[in-house]
Parts: sequence; C-alpha cells; structure tokens
Amino acid sequence: MSGLIAATTSAVDKRKALRAGLSSGTIQRLPGAINPLTAKLIQEIGFEGVYVSGGAFSAGLGLPDIGLTTLTEVIEHSRQIAGVTDLPVLIDADTGFGEPMSAARTVLAAEDAGVAGLHLEDQVNPKRCGHLDGKAIVPTAEMVRRLRAAVTARRDPNFVICARTDAAGIDGIDAAIERAKAYADAGADLIFTEALHTEAEFAKFRAAVDIPLLANMTEFGKSKLIPARVLEEIGYNAVIYPVTTLRLAMGAIERGLREIHETGTQEGQLDRMQTRSRLYELLEYERYNEFDSGIFNFTLGGNQ
Repeated sequence: MSGLIAATTSAVDKRKALRAGLSSGTIQRLPGAINPLTAKLIQEIGFEGVYVSGGAFSAGLGLPDIGLTTLTEVIEHSRQIAGVTDLPVLIDADTGFGEPMSAARTVLAAEDAGVAGLHLEDQVNPKRCGHLDGKAIVPTAEMVRRLRAAVTARRDPNFVICARTDAAGIDGIDAAIERAKAYADAGADLIFTEALHTEAEFAKFRAAVDIPLLANMTEFGKSKLIPARVLEEIGYNAVIYPVTTLRLAMGAIERGLREIHETGTQEGQLDRMQTRSRLYELLEYERYNEFDSGIFNFTLGGNQ
C-alpha cells in the first residue's frame, strides 16, 4: 500500500528528477498548486513538476503579494504540497526572508520540507509582485551574497537554487542579462527573468545566458502568453503557471456564490462542479478502504 497517505518518491529522487528534467531538452511544465489536492491533480494529468507561488499563497490568506508572509508559513504550506506528490516541487522563496543568512536558513528549511528547489529574487526586501510597477532591486553584489549564502548552505547538491531577476522592468533587458550572468557565476542553477514581454525578448535572453532558464507564464501580467512548445523551441528549460489554478478556482467560486445569492440554489452550477465520485477518485478513497481492512480484519491465534 505504498504511496497511500504520502508520496512514495523520496525528496532526493525528486531533486534528481528536476535536475534531469532541466537538462533533458524537454521543457518542464510546473503549474502552481494552491493546495495539496491540486498537486495530486497536476501529477495525475501528467505535468513534470509542481510550483508553489508566493503570490497565490498570499492571496489565499487574503493578503497582497508584498512580502507579508513568513518563512515558517511558506515552508509549512510547501511541505504539505510536497508531501502528497511524486513530482518535484519548486517554491517561491521571495528574497529569502531577510539577509543572506536568512536565505541560507530558507534553503535548509526547504530541504527539510522535501521540496526540490526554490527561487530567490533580487528585489529589495520586502518584495512585491513581479508584474507590478514601482519595484526596487538590490545592487548586484548584494544579490550575489544572497545566492552564495544559499548555495553554501545547501546540503543536497541536487537541490535547485534558481535566481530570479526583476531588473528587466526597471533597468532594461541588457541589465537583466548582466545580472543573470553574475548570478550564474555565484552558483545559481537556473535563471528566472521576470516580466519579459515578447518572444523576441525571451529569445534574446536565451541567446545571452548559458545555463537553464525558467519562463513565467502568468495571466494578466507583462508577458505575452507563449505556448510551452514555443518556449521549448526558443530553448527554455522550464515554465511556471503560478496563479492559474487560483484564478480558475476563484472565478468559479465567485460565479457560483453569486448564483446562490441570486437564485437561492446551486442547482445551475452542478455541471461545473467536480463530482463527489471524481473527488473520491482523486483522493483514492478505495485504496484507503483496502488499507484499513487489511490492518483491522485479522484474528489473534494462540493461547495468549
């Protein structure tokens, strides 16, 4: 009955899988999971990984994405998600929640939580959503110290440390490229450039940087929504859809609640809902029942 209550794949093997995926030539697609159940669905459908968005997590708590969440909150949320999926989980660790020593502690906590990697960004702490205007970034040397602390703290060499730069929207794409090269030299395994606009910009970045790259395909932001196949052709190694599942869920929740408010019943929404049987299938209820019966349906022999 392995894999019943928790994933069977070890954290070590998940990290190896993420590393292998990033060098496979096939783009790794990581939709954001807003909860562990969503992660199970992401795995069942056949994606290569799971992403945990800081913005989606903040929103779920009723908070804006301006650095209000803490290391403890983010790590515990990520631990719950990583615990139910055999896929590697990449998490948004903001700026590392403080100074370089805090970034080091963040890596240790993420390793202990069973996640496969995290990204740190070069914004001033506290940060804000990467697709908002008015962002501020730290000097390159300060981000390099942040990354070096994270890389030095890492115990599992396969744990992926991704460096995110928000420089493109502030100082231009050439400045972002220069930062990306410095971050790669500091030991980053993967580069995430926030808020590029067009395929040409993504291609320019790919041509200039020679380590794996991650694209952010978030809705209603600065970037054109480029299909994964096109990003793969450009040469990108991974793509995240950070807030998509939250937006899908909240859109459906709002429509349903408004209909109940207006009509007094949810009857008209039933064909849009996940059914009870589908939920039970995703939760593997039958396997739990088999497991339970296997433990408790026994008799004691002997004279004791």
